[in-house]
Amino acid sequence: MERADDERPLLLLQPPQVESSQYTRDGSVDINGQPALKHRTGNWQACFLILGVEFSECMAFFAISKNLVTYLTTVLHESNVAAARNASAWVGACFFTPLFGGFIADTYLGKYWTIAVFIPVYFIVSSKHVKKLALNPLLPATLNALLFHQAMIVLMVSASLPIFTTSSDHGDNIHRVIVYLGLYLAAIGNGGVKPCTSTFGADQFDINDPAELVKKSSFFNWYYFLISISSLLSGTVIVWLQDNVGWAVSYVIPAVLMLICFPVFLTGLRIYRFRKMGVSPLKSIFQVVIAAVRKRHMKLPDDSSLLHETTSSPTYHKINHTSEFRFFDKAAIASVPSDNEFMIPESSWRLCTVTQVEELKMLLRIAPIWASFLIFFSVSAQMSSTLIEQGMFMDNRVGSFAIPPASMSIFGVFSSIVWVILYETVLVPLARHFTGKEKGFSQAQRLGIGQALSMLTMVCAALLEMRRLAIAEAKGLTDRNVPVPMSILWQVPLYLVHGAADVFGGIAMSEFFYDQSPETMKSLCAALGQLAIASGSYINSLMLSVVAVATTSDGATGWIPNNLNEGHLDYFYWMLAFLSFLNLSLFVHYSVRHRAKTSL
Repeated sequence: MERADDERPLLLLQPPQVESSQYTRDGSVDINGQPALKHRTGNWQACFLILGVEFSECMAFFAISKNLVTYLTTVLHESNVAAARNASAWVGACFFTPLFGGFIADTYLGKYWTIAVFIPVYFIVSSKHVKKLALNPLLPATLNALLFHQAMIVLMVSASLPIFTTSSDHGDNIHRVIVYLGLYLAAIGNGGVKPCTSTFGADQFDINDPAELVKKSSFFNWYYFLISISSLLSGTVIVWLQDNVGWAVSYVIPAVLMLICFPVFLTGLRIYRFRKMGVSPLKSIFQVVIAAVRKRHMKLPDDSSLLHETTSSPTYHKINHTSEFRFFDKAAIASVPSDNEFMIPESSWRLCTVTQVEELKMLLRIAPIWASFLIFFSVSAQMSSTLIEQGMFMDNRVGSFAIPPASMSIFGVFSSIVWVILYETVLVPLARHFTGKEKGFSQAQRLGIGQALSMLTMVCAALLEMRRLAIAEAKGLTDRNVPVPMSILWQVPLYLVHGAADVFGGIAMSEFFYDQSPETMKSLCAALGQLAIASGSYINSLMLSVVAVATTSDGATGWIPNNLNEGHLDYFYWMLAFLSFLNLSLFVHYSVRHRAKTSL
């Protein structure tokens, strides 16, 4: 796979009056629709505001997700398999809805206004107002704000009102319905922010300016760095509040943070750079497919320059014709001569431009790379599901302090933070010295390293579980549902390895989808990255269900019973390690064949 910085930048046909170096050359405009001035708009001055709102958004998300499996097992009394499966399914839903948010951003609202409309869904009210708001029909006006307000209200009501905290069969059923209603309302409201913050931040750098192009790469690293910080705070402060004070109270901190960061984000309206929206990206894709099918019997010309293209727009991004997936080139075959002025132009559902066809090809080229991350994120799903359950069966005392199993993820966060800093300050300059590449590592190298470290994470988890089960057998605890005398700190190495995997794999994936996606589909392709996380979570949920059925036949206890001391969670981890190995092999195969996008 060629690295992204080897690609030729998109050539934007600029009007003569804006060719001066004081303006951006990538087609970005200011809030008034005028060419953006470099010294007044974009760059880090705009990104700081975007990173702030992303930080507060992540705090709200992690406030729910970090300790969800603990809530499901201890409060809703779900089994280990069911809790791990349901937690993964909810996380999957949270990363699936951004596909629709990205479509809205690229087609109707733009990234800024999509964030501005969807971010109010994270406003959280304090628990003392829960009853009042729950009975108030005049909730926020926008649909998404309404959804998430209701979601957080539902969750806090379920965690605080006596009717739900008093155990009874009827109350437990109502409690479960209320909790899941709140969770999935939150997943719907979550979809508009995730695909837009990273792409809107990257839009603040001119891709035709070499200096700003390097800054864009750093932006993705620091973007992930702040996500890691929010994860760290959630895994410590928020989890401690949930375990020691109350679930409803733990939502106050992200609420206050959002009330500060969101207005600050809005005030940056005049310093942001905006990209003009084109044709609906999904509509354009369907047009190419349908037009190609309609013309499937037509013969392609030997000269690709005869295919239909247009330069009618002064800000039209043209992309070079490529020879792959030639079937779709038929969508750009003109049925009538292009110089015939008396013929009615063909419908866009019958005749597409070469650029439209190439945009579809670009998506097809990144599809194998996207698919290779499904297992990667299935492994990541263990951090908030089975590894927490494993920690529940280990000694979590360190002196007089008891570490909540969900808080062990902070070691992965620490690892990510350290690796981001080391990557930016040490590894990139060192690699640049040996490779001569501006970014140090190619994207293929970063993605491959991330996949290998993900596999190593599961190897560490399997070896740890084998050791834990050996101690349980030696102490005669296999038939007792109690923690074994083995420190939970033995989980630290695998969290550290996974943190490094996230830095190399997760960050590189976000940058890869931004760089390799068509200009008109940035938010949508960022949502595809989120969809990979969602799909990984769903695959994990499916695997847990299949394992539960397959290993409990004929009355067997299964690999992941409620009492992990009599199960074989290590078998599940070895299975994931093997799948990760196969996945890495396929990634290497497809990445070698991948060609970075080219443009005219």
